[in-house]
Amino acid sequence: MSSAITTKGGNSPNITRTVLICLALYGTYKAIRFLWSKDSANSLKKRPAQRLPYKNWTKREISRFDGTDPEGPILIAAGGKVFDVSAGRGFYGAGGPYGVFAGRDASRLLATQSFDEGITEEELDSPIDKLDDLSQDDEESLASYVGLFSVKYHCVGDLVEPEQPEQ
Repeated sequence: MSSAITTKGGNSPNITRTVLICLALYGTYKAIRFLWSKDSANSLKKRPAQRLPYKNWTKREISRFDGTDPEGPILIAAGGKVFDVSAGRGFYGAGGPYGVFAGRDASRLLATQSFDEGITEEELDSPIDKLDDLSQDDEESLASYVGLFSVKYHCVGDLVEPEQPEQ
């Protein structure tokens, strides 16, 4: 005679609890896997044939890579470096939650964790922001983003002022 307590259906409470826990863990695993792989799946669909060469970029040059071309690269400048964030198309592409950062020097926006309406002609024609007025917290925030981009994305160059024609 078995000493295990059985439920009405004939299963012991421990087996039922174990099955429920396994189902909950499996559901959690699937949800996390979906969320983490969503962006990776987007980047695998359309990978650029080649990486962009490392070079000096002006604000106007990177503005052409704002994520509106579904097959083109997406560039973001931060802390004087330019990053190809195409692998994060779901985040930085057109309609993405961080699409406002694409195709521009996003240093101040990232440092202050703010959003605006998007890049303007005035911004393209103005000198590179020196960021002299950032607080210590803002500087640390920008450094964190640059560190994240350096690990996660390919650095394709430096942000520079346009060359002035000789007179």
